[in-house]
Amino acid sequence: MKLSIVIPVFNEVATIGTILDRVEQANREMEYEIIVVDDGSTDGTREKLVEESELRSAIKLCFHENNRGKGAALRTGFNIATGDIVIIQDADLEYNPSEYSKLLIPIIAHEADVVYGSRFLGAGAHRVLNFWHYVGNKIITNMCNMISNLNLTDIEVCYKVFRKEVLDALELKENRFGFEVEVTLKLAKRKLRIYEVPICYHGRDYDEGKKITWRDGVYAFWCMVKYWRG
Repeated sequence: MKLSIVIPVFNEVATIGTILDRVEQANREMEYEIIVVDDGSTDGTREKLVEESELRSAIKLCFHENNRGKGAALRTGFNIATGDIVIIQDADLEYNPSEYSKLLIPIIAHEADVVYGSRFLGAGAHRVLNFWHYVGNKIITNMCNMISNLNLTDIEVCYKVFRKEVLDALELKENRFGFEVEVTLKLAKRKLRIYEVPICYHGRDYDEGKKITWRDGVYAFWCMVKYWRG
């Protein structure tokens, strides 16, 4: 069984080498590929990725000429993934690839089609910050649950794991963080087996480079209407 790790990147020159090291360390027992999609970085990330690719045989690099957003970068990565299972990994250090093994268990055991990590299930270490970000996430998650009749705790989480055929059946459109609502509602409509697994979270604040804003939260509500009706 092969794992595809899709990493969307935008201006992460300070962390990209470390996250690639951690991804490789987490996958010593499994066949894998790392697909890094640079979404128009301007801080030297592109040059750093070229250097890293010369040292790591498992990396595939894709470059967007302009910044199009996380959703667009993920679509590019999904389209070229060749693994049986696909996992999303952010390029910062908020999420630790050492947790892949427990995220993969429900899919490998043929119990799940999709697995979401959850920062709110009470297990593992969590950095304490950004109260209003937490509140916004809970509101968006609860609204999605009411619309879809799911009982997820964290739809905005980075760690989402899919059987590849599940992704291939979805027509994803959102270019930015609206991806999180879009993919959740489209999965719910297909009545797939979705599991959650508790994860650690080492969050960063906006001074450290966090990119999602309140505008993305507002847009998420429009995505709920758009994709549940459509």
